[in-house]
Amino acid sequence: MIKMDSQSQELFKKAMGDYPTGVTIVTTTDADGIPVGLTVNSFASVSLEPTLILWSIDHKVSSLKAFTEGRGFAVHILSEDQQELCKTFASKNVDRFGNCSWELSDNFLPIIDGARAVLQCKTFKTVEAGDHTILIGEVIDISLNEKNPMLYHRRKFGPIPSEFYS
Repeated sequence: MIKMDSQSQELFKKAMGDYPTGVTIVTTTDADGIPVGLTVNSFASVSLEPTLILWSIDHKVSSLKAFTEGRGFAVHILSEDQQELCKTFASKNVDRFGNCSWELSDNFLPIIDGARAVLQCKTFKTVEAGDHTILIGEVIDISLNEKNPMLYHRRKFGPIPSEFYS
């Protein structure tokens, strides 16, 4: 394994931060049934047959065990008007679910109101990769709202510029 120095790590962060992505909040419940969730931009589709998606979680995140040992999770593709919610779920020591409207789905997953799309998944596979674990989920339910998605670019969240929609 090649060890990157701090300068190389900063260049890597800048390169990845300059790559625009969508923004999601991923939710589940812990062993006690308490909802947990976090803001994630490491999200991608994997397969159509079966329908699979993936995202990754840092090993230092306090909710790691809830996601890696749970049966499933919900990926909320955020809409452009959910910037405050995005920041809330990216913050530490905050009552994340106390600051939003949500309900438990028939799949026993916390579903936050107002997302562009919600993909409810059962855990298909987990893969340890460096300081993260990649979670692959099989999509078991999809809901979609006709809203514009949020973008993450250069460490900022915001709407996609309107010229992209013409």
